[in-house]
Amino acid sequence: MTSGSETRFVDSHTEGEPTRMIVSGGPALAGGTVAEMAADLASRHDWFRSASVNEPRGNDVLVGALLVRSPDPSCDCGVIFFNNAGVLGMCGHGTIGLVRTLVHLGRLDASSRRSVRIDTPVGVVSATIDPAAAGSPAVEVSNVRSYVHLQDIRLDLGGGRTVVGDVAWGGNGFFLCEDHGERLEIGNLEALSRISWEIREALAREGLDAIDGRPVDHVELVGPAHDAANHARNFVLCPGGAYDRSPCGTGTSAKLACLARRGKLAPGATWRQESIIGSVFEARYASAPEGGVLPTVRGRAWITAEGSFVLEDSDPFRHGIPASPR
Repeated sequence: MTSGSETRFVDSHTEGEPTRMIVSGGPALAGGTVAEMAADLASRHDWFRSASVNEPRGNDVLVGALLVRSPDPSCDCGVIFFNNAGVLGMCGHGTIGLVRTLVHLGRLDASSRRSVRIDTPVGVVSATIDPAAAGSPAVEVSNVRSYVHLQDIRLDLGGGRTVVGDVAWGGNGFFLCEDHGERLEIGNLEALSRISWEIREALAREGLDAIDGRPVDHVELVGPAHDAANHARNFVLCPGGAYDRSPCGTGTSAKLACLARRGKLAPGATWRQESIIGSVFEARYASAPEGGVLPTVRGRAWITAEGSFVLEDSDPFRHGIPASPR
């Protein structure tokens, strides 16, 4: 994305959470794997991430998806996800948005149920389009292996307040808890964001903010569903301080791992995860041979915009306004 070159994008939202897929004009990335390319994006081309998703061209909640080549001949493409804070490991809603965008561009046939293999920095995932879904083709994503890293961890938030929860991996690192004491309602976003950030700070103080060298930078607060057709409602705080409008694909995967660990959900049984705005992912899992679960998450996405970026040399903010630290 430089003056004189064109960067094309397509925007979508998955159950309320936006994705901006860069379909052409991204930087040439070094590396033999998608993980190495993601590291190169973070180290040498972070301006591109910022220009794509930060203000004034984007916003704090927007997730970017950069299509890249995959060295794996079994994969249809590679993808690097990123947000206002940096590069992400995986993104469930973003993968659904990516597949929906490929259909929109005519690169995938929505009338077939062909499985698409996608290489990510944390492993290969696959996705299948359901052309029979009403309104928009639903997409099922078979995510990377998800598992509980630490169970029933007690965190001191200060002021005599504690929470107990699990540290789990679902393609990103999560702390999940139910005893947060907050109403999971859209009118309570300030309090939900505040306690979630306090949990992140407590994880860092206790040295619990990493799983096998990868950050635990998402917090998932869980509570009763508002709709009796669903099993639970969640609020997910993302690394840059924005909340997830969707039920969060990697967070739902981490939740499945926690449920399986406690024997609360059988393999193959459907779990309906409700977001803070009321949108829903359906999910199920198979047991992973090496432990943990192999999650499948189903959701819908819609196209919202498409176009190209313009970077004027005289614009001091052409590479984006850095996200404000909390």
